[in-house]
Amino acid sequence: MSASSPDPAALREAITSGDPARAMPALAALRDVPDEQAIPLLLLGLDQSTFLVRSLACAGLGVKRSEEGWQALLTVLREDADNNVRAEAANALASYGAERAWEPLRQAFSTNDHWLVRCSILSALAEHPAMVPAWLLELGQAAIADADGTVRVGGAEILGRLVRDDGAAGGRGVAGGEGPEATAARELLAQLQADSDHRVVAAALDGLQA
Repeated sequence: MSASSPDPAALREAITSGDPARAMPALAALRDVPDEQAIPLLLLGLDQSTFLVRSLACAGLGVKRSEEGWQALLTVLREDADNNVRAEAANALASYGAERAWEPLRQAFSTNDHWLVRCSILSALAEHPAMVPAWLLELGQAAIADADGTVRVGGAEILGRLVRDDGAAGGRGVAGGEGPEATAARELLAQLQADSDHRVVAAALDGLQA
């Protein structure tokens, strides 16, 4: 490690100091520290009392990925008392790949009805290239049933992606017709034109024009 590189011992002391003004810059500095030294310090960040510090540690574990980090993020997603931190954990888990993250994020969407957590999951997966149509349809259907308009907008946007992607692929059904997920998405978007939230209606119209 060069003389200009951050000192891991000093970073550890700052992260565990209990002072967010010291801990947060120290966590941010871990991007310049080798993974084998940074990951234990990011895990320490998850144990701190300030939610902003824990959120930043989650973000770091999404960049410096490891099996230990994955397991820690799963615990945070299930158990952290602050939905801001859970939302950041969801984002970080998605960075490990949609194939691996889909099941825990699907479960989290089902069990945590806080709009921020749900919107974070939607945002993390909405444009993920590895999301298959069946997963997108399931997530979109769950989102448009939410009581929160912002979550329903996210659901409409995912349904719109299904329609758009199917059209770009020339249709995946029989004789080049529209695939079943895109057909279902189009029907749901048509229903959303009667939604009470004008933002949802606009997103549904946009999806139908894809």
